[in-house]
Amino acid sequence: MGQPKLLLPWGGTTVLGQVVASFGEAGLGAIVVVSGAEREKVEGLAAGLAGKYPVQCVHNAAYPTGEMLSSLQCGLAALGPEFEAALIGLGDQPQIEPETVRRILDAYEYSKARIVVPSYHMRRGHPWLVQRSLWDEIRALQAPLTLRDYLNAHAGEITYVAVETASVLEDLDSPEDYRHHP
Repeated sequence: MGQPKLLLPWGGTTVLGQVVASFGEAGLGAIVVVSGAEREKVEGLAAGLAGKYPVQCVHNAAYPTGEMLSSLQCGLAALGPEFEAALIGLGDQPQIEPETVRRILDAYEYSKARIVVPSYHMRRGHPWLVQRSLWDEIRALQAPLTLRDYLNAHAGEITYVAVETASVLEDLDSPEDYRHHP
């Protein structure tokens, strides 16, 4: 992107602020923001959101080489034993709607499936939910394996939630992506 995309303006907040708001408005009991680059700014923004939403921060020191997997591993390690599942969201996906998050949470509550993934036109998206019984396996993953490989290995255990919005597939990876989503 060429600049810290989580800190870019989005509506009346920032990209990260919108993601946290969507998760908070969906009723999540805890939101863990994993920082990497621009740690001070990202954690400062998250701390400012903590007055309204249940936000905590954890830093991924391996972010330069660890890809998204190491950030997920840090986030899971920060969750206490009281959590039976974790919703895995992207910090650069501000168009996610609280209703989509609630549908994923409801599908889990109804089915207790080990993995719940939103699907738009038969394509997996984010955020997805993973039951605690699978966290150790995720924490043990090492490159070159990716989360896509992990989900493929567990394809038979996934409960899909069909959604009618492409927002579960969209994130902000380029300036063009950002310009197309005001």
